[in-house]
Amino acid sequence: MPADLLQRPERATPAASRTAPKRRTRVFALTEARWAAAALVLFLIALPLQLTGAPAWTWGPLYAAAYVTGGWGPAWAGLTALREKTLDVDLLMIVAAIGAASIGQVMDGALLIVIFATSGALEALATARTQDAVRGLLDLAPTVATRLADDGSESTVPTEDLVVGDTILVRPGERVGADGRVLAGAGDVDQATITGEPLPVAKEAGDEVFAGTLNGTGALRVKVERDASDSVIARIVAMVEEASETKAPTQLFIEKVEQRYSLGMVVATLAVFLVPLAFGGDLTGSLLRAMTFMIVASPCAVVLATMPPLLSAIANAGRHGVLVKSAVVMERLGQVDAVALDKTGTLTEGTPRVTDVRPLDGSGLTEDALLALAATAEHPSEHPLARAVVNATRARGLAISDVRDFTSAPGVGVTATVGGHVVRVGAPARLLDGDGRDGAARAAEVAAGLEDGGRTAVLVLRDGVPVGVLGVADRLRPDATATVTALTTLTGDAPMLVTGDNPRAAARLAAEAGISGTRVHAGLLPQDKVEAVRSLEAQGRKVLVVGDGVNDAPALAAAHTGIAMGRAGSDLALETADAVIVRDELATVPTVIALSRAARRLVTQNLVIAGVFISGLVVWDLVGHLPLPLGVLGHEGSTVIVGLNGLRLLRDAAWVRAAKDTR
Repeated sequence: MPADLLQRPERATPAASRTAPKRRTRVFALTEARWAAAALVLFLIALPLQLTGAPAWTWGPLYAAAYVTGGWGPAWAGLTALREKTLDVDLLMIVAAIGAASIGQVMDGALLIVIFATSGALEALATARTQDAVRGLLDLAPTVATRLADDGSESTVPTEDLVVGDTILVRPGERVGADGRVLAGAGDVDQATITGEPLPVAKEAGDEVFAGTLNGTGALRVKVERDASDSVIARIVAMVEEASETKAPTQLFIEKVEQRYSLGMVVATLAVFLVPLAFGGDLTGSLLRAMTFMIVASPCAVVLATMPPLLSAIANAGRHGVLVKSAVVMERLGQVDAVALDKTGTLTEGTPRVTDVRPLDGSGLTEDALLALAATAEHPSEHPLARAVVNATRARGLAISDVRDFTSAPGVGVTATVGGHVVRVGAPARLLDGDGRDGAARAAEVAAGLEDGGRTAVLVLRDGVPVGVLGVADRLRPDATATVTALTTLTGDAPMLVTGDNPRAAARLAAEAGISGTRVHAGLLPQDKVEAVRSLEAQGRKVLVVGDGVNDAPALAAAHTGIAMGRAGSDLALETADAVIVRDELATVPTVIALSRAARRLVTQNLVIAGVFISGLVVWDLVGHLPLPLGVLGHEGSTVIVGLNGLRLLRDAAWVRAAKDTR
């Protein structure tokens, strides 16, 4: 075997990162955000001047500037759409705002301008942040790789130049440059970005590796099996973009409603103006009636009927550690009737911990002595399993002795001299290696029992004799079981577990959390998670996906709604998800669903109130003579009523009630 595969494993370079570098578009780098902010500032300066009775010349120009800064973008977009023979609400609102100003209702028009400019800025920001995250994902894959020629010579080439059949060398601390299969060498590869597994996976000849995963120890010779454009990382990017586009039907529906409403408003306003003129009506009176109609029939009340409950729910959820990214998301959360949960970092804490300490008969060791012995040997190691053993020892207040002659073998374990004894700690299958002695058979039996229970078994040998076995596993979150029960109550169906981890570990965690075995889908790659979500959606279900890793991002995007765990979540998961659990409190998931349903009920109430007011005022204006001041009073009064009704969800009591509804 070549010397580069026999060298002592090197420490991973600090530059190697488990997640992609952050790419975040600044808010005010967006043109829409700058103009919306300017319009808002101008409006907030003009409003108090007007309300305190200042001369019109002090606040009039400010309102005019707010019209221009906030309205030119929607107006231009509306005119562009008009050239294409379509009419949107943005243009209609600009016309309504100008109409309001023409009859002296300057403040109402400015408020409409500010609302729509701000909405457009938020939409632009959400789009930019998602694009940032997708571009950042590509940084997980290295830009160059070390290609090996047939004569053994090395050359550094761009990863996009690699072709199927090439052989590359992956040294310790480097990321794998392409999807492929190990030809020679051994190493522990952190592939959490692809499969979500919390522990590095031992790789040796014949094992598959993925581009972008991190080789921790040992050197690997890898034969390239996929082009760069077809790697798992590239497919994740493609799936995120594709899944985001699948939400277009909802947008198309909104555009259809927008067209019908806009055309209806234009036709109705023109009719209110022209019909009286056709029968000899007064021009000024007809114009005043038409402008009054435009004011009282404007959708301002409807917008406020919808937004305050949703925005109040968003603010309330934010105070309790749930970041909901938009009012649309808050509304969609209440429609969820099926849930898919990731395992590592979602149902579990994502950190391996020692769960079992099993001294073998005849070893003469207690649990504490066995744990301290293993920790002393593992102490110099940087492997996650070693850290779990050391942390467990310190948690028990046990002393860790000095160690000599420490060595580490990737995929096998560590060897060290402790108190004059040679201690080896590592994988049972590798350390026993066909040893048929009674002690070895008993150790293999204990290890197999732990592994059948979903633990990772760690064998401890002293002077070549097995003395004990440790069990290491990821720990279920304290609130996981209660969350599963609450989600089952809310949706009428138990959540589905989708994970890249092995089936035994997944089944054990699912059983602890209260998820039946038939609802467990393990060993999944990102595309498999998407397929699991789509199979539910094909049944007419509205699926909520809860996850935390890059491997969860396609499913988060494909789902009806996606929620990411905030503390350990990858950049892509956080940006792709519709909501983020900032404090990693899983129990807030069912609570925010219940809060969303409360908000949707208030939206319905408010729409009824707004509809009654608007229809009543419109009928009055058309059938009788609605004085403009009374029309404005009725219009503004309806907005105040629905606004105050929606603000009820700001109170902490609303969150408490939502939590009770999940029980």
